[in-house]
Amino acid sequence: MIRRSLYTLIAVVMLASLVLTACGGGQGGGENAPIKVGAIFDLTGPTSDVGTPYGEGIKAYVDWLNANGGVNGRQIDLISADYAYKVDQAEQLYTQYVQEGVVAFQGWGTGDTEALRTKIAADKIPFMSASYSANLLDMNAAPYNFLIGTTYSDQGIIAMVWAMQDWKDKGNDGTPKIAFIHHDSPFGQSPIPDMQAFADSKGIEFMTIAMPKATDFVAELAQIQQFGANYVVVHTVSSPAAVLIKDAKSQGMTDSVQFINMNWCADEIFIELAGDAAEGVVGTIPFTPPSSPVSGHEAADKWLKEHGSSLEEKGLHFTQGWWTMAVMTEGIKRTIEAGKDLTGENIKASLEGIQNFETGGVTSPISFSPTSHRGNTALKLYQVQSGKWTAISDFISAP
Repeated sequence: MIRRSLYTLIAVVMLASLVLTACGGGQGGGENAPIKVGAIFDLTGPTSDVGTPYGEGIKAYVDWLNANGGVNGRQIDLISADYAYKVDQAEQLYTQYVQEGVVAFQGWGTGDTEALRTKIAADKIPFMSASYSANLLDMNAAPYNFLIGTTYSDQGIIAMVWAMQDWKDKGNDGTPKIAFIHHDSPFGQSPIPDMQAFADSKGIEFMTIAMPKATDFVAELAQIQQFGANYVVVHTVSSPAAVLIKDAKSQGMTDSVQFINMNWCADEIFIELAGDAAEGVVGTIPFTPPSSPVSGHEAADKWLKEHGSSLEEKGLHFTQGWWTMAVMTEGIKRTIEAGKDLTGENIKASLEGIQNFETGGVTSPISFSPTSHRGNTALKLYQVQSGKWTAISDFISAP
């Protein structure tokens, strides 16, 4: 009976340990143990052109932090893999890493981040990703998701606000016609309802069109011309956006239509691929590009130069990854400094206490609260001038 009781006790302890791990209840492996953080990146999939530098930014921040003493003396143990933009692979890796005891997670795409919301909430794992879908701000459905970048909805609306003012500044009456051409995925579709509602409220004629997997977008541009668009908001990644703008230039559209790229195609990769066709394109960019140096670039640039590269070479998506990991680490740091166990619930509470967190001008100040995980509510507009993204506005918030 004593042996049976002992076996029962051991079983109970093991079960409790598993439950705590599954619910974000681990303590990071003890006071001095490495802090496990999970991550998935798109390094070989359809968004790898922007996913690769973003993932490199997250990894570099961890390497830099660990080389400089870690988080209050504790190292970050980043467990990561390429999931090639496949939702089922993302779900598999997430489950594996949670079972291995990660206390926080860095994701990537909209489709997989939205698909994981229920699991993330149940596991109580603070989760940041490169998706800025407004759907992730539902505090009931996604209480453990935190957004660093300005949401796609806010980006789209800011683009429309700018277009309306630009239209008036050019001496036109009424409101412009605006087309929205987007990646054919949850990522591309996510801002449409909010942009449509804003357009309706302002009396703007608004059309949307998905971008197929194609070698050119001549047919889609013909539809936009038939609609009579004055402004075209582009929401995809760099490579297809470059093809689109080159097609538009070859048809003479860029002389009369203003193209506005949202953040995942407003980068150095787009300029390199589009060449002269990129000149004059406007971008909604939540993270200051290296072409406009700010103090928040300095640590990353110094680290890269010490390792044979530079921030100018890596680009703004590297900066996105770097600062996303920096904000997550701030939540971990505050939890440790408060003397609390390093659990998902406690890290979440620490993140929700962040107010006006400065990124050295890379973003507008980051703030979270128990009722809102919409950390970044403003961005600057940039324009390609002489082959570089140049700021044409101060920080603008969506209405």
